Amino acid sequence: MPTVADQLIEVLVQAGVRRIYGIVGDSLNPVVDAVRRTEGIEWVHVRHEEAAAFAAGAEAQMTGRLAVCAGSCGPGNLHLINGLFDAHRSGAPVLALASHIPSAQIGTGFFQETHPEELFNECSHFCELLSQPEQMPRLLRTAIQTASGRRGAAVLVLPGDVAEKPVASSTGLGIIECEPPTVVPSQDQLLALAEKLNQAERPMFFCGAGTRGAHQEVMELAARVNAPVGHALRGKEWIQYDNPFDVGMSGLLGYGACYDAMHRADLVVLLGTDFPYDNFLPQANTVQVDIEPAHLGRRTVLDLAVHGDVAETIRAVLPHVQQKTDRSYLDRMLREHAGQLERVVDAYTRNVETQVPIHPEFVADVLDDLAADDAVFTVDTGMCNVWAARYITPNGRRRVLGSFVHGSMANALPQAIGAQICEPERQVISMSGDGGLAMLLGDLLSLRTHRLPVKVVVFNNSSLGMVKLEMLVDGLPDFGTDHDHVDFAAIAAAAGIHSVRVEKPGEVRDALADALQRPGPALVDVVTDPNALSIPPRITGDQVKGFALAVSRTVLSGGVGKMIQLARSNLRNVPRP
Repeated sequence: MPTVADQLIEVLVQAGVRRIYGIVGDSLNPVVDAVRRTEGIEWVHVRHEEAAAFAAGAEAQMTGRLAVCAGSCGPGNLHLINGLFDAHRSGAPVLALASHIPSAQIGTGFFQETHPEELFNECSHFCELLSQPEQMPRLLRTAIQTASGRRGAAVLVLPGDVAEKPVASSTGLGIIECEPPTVVPSQDQLLALAEKLNQAERPMFFCGAGTRGAHQEVMELAARVNAPVGHALRGKEWIQYDNPFDVGMSGLLGYGACYDAMHRADLVVLLGTDFPYDNFLPQANTVQVDIEPAHLGRRTVLDLAVHGDVAETIRAVLPHVQQKTDRSYLDRMLREHAGQLERVVDAYTRNVETQVPIHPEFVADVLDDLAADDAVFTVDTGMCNVWAARYITPNGRRRVLGSFVHGSMANALPQAIGAQICEPERQVISMSGDGGLAMLLGDLLSLRTHRLPVKVVVFNNSSLGMVKLEMLVDGLPDFGTDHDHVDFAAIAAAAGIHSVRVEKPGEVRDALADALQRPGPALVDVVTDPNALSIPPRITGDQVKGFALAVSRTVLSGGVGKMIQLARSNLRNVPRP
């Protein structure tokens, strides 16, 4: 007689799920055994449930389809919560199976008892306890369709004894494919948006993750109104490539003229971005286009809110937008952008092959050169975000994943696991900070276990660099941010992973090239300068004063890499003054 666990796995297979990330154990055993006996689905063993959730979130972001993770009762599923928060806030459709203590013991303070249906509420669209077989398969299908349709996490809590019970009803077929919606604004909103664009003398576009699939439309509208186009970090991979209007990025990791273009514009159009740093926004003369109504106006005062999908909105509004002939504002911002980048070129190119410790931005720049045109980069939170934002060049085929909304440490390695498993033919590179790698270090073993050809590049500065920067700009001496030097290459080698430690900049290119061409997992441990920090494009006078009082050191105030080549290219069409 089939069990509830058998039925659960059957429904997942019907939904197209091909794997479950997790760690086996106790109350989860009936589900794991059902996986063992079912064709078409596998169990992916990791060393920490947090890694399971991060891996599932990465798979969901790569494929756009539901991914699944699981944790045993109590501490097991509790470990999922950080990765689930990240997936949920990133809009990744992830289902978490949170197994539970025996149902008769719930509420008695039993061994390992928690209340997952309460714990996971904040990081999911759906979180329910399956307490009897009669709830299956409807409750599971509701969870699947909620995660897929609302683009976020769903949690199904399942006591181990219930999982072992016989099914109460036939499974049948009932999976509904939930594609992300497209929303076209009302005619009144479209005409109001067109009027704003037609009246503006200095329009500027600021783009986020919601411009995915809308690159061509954004470029066409920018050409129509001669608007500089900047981006947030999550918009970089979708909007920066082939962009003759590019003025860089704003925010804490920003560079170039994006901030200035936004604050000098008489109309700022926010396209598909829920950019959280309201102090970087002008708080005036702003229009926002977003498919999520809750995003509209929650970061800045708006002159007009437009509820719609970015691509559909632009296609609908273009016939009403007049072609502008005055390029003076656009050309001025392009010149300023190129000028700002030119001023910092020497910060990362001057004598880099002799500078010890190694400049981390040099490592990122070389990695950008050597990586495949369709490589997937997973990026640890902290200074690795800076180097990826400024030196990894998008081209419409590369992907860059990180904990860009939740901001968790230790995301890069487990996200690389999920990305590599679902895209086995693609090159996957984890840009790991030493702090982030150390936090979930055990999952290096997962690379070895599953023979995943992930390449881990460790930016090893023996410091929590971003935290150090935060202290410095507040005028505080850095404290507790530096730690013992660790030879991660030796640790990886002991785990059976090819590794190399690089301490001289002249060895960087060969070490990276060798690792990238190897068929299995590899780790390159690069000893980098802990004093190579980065400040945002605009900080307050008090912050500058605090930084100066705290320490005098090398600070990179902008990023270049291949971005300088794009900026120079864009200047070719600008008339000389």
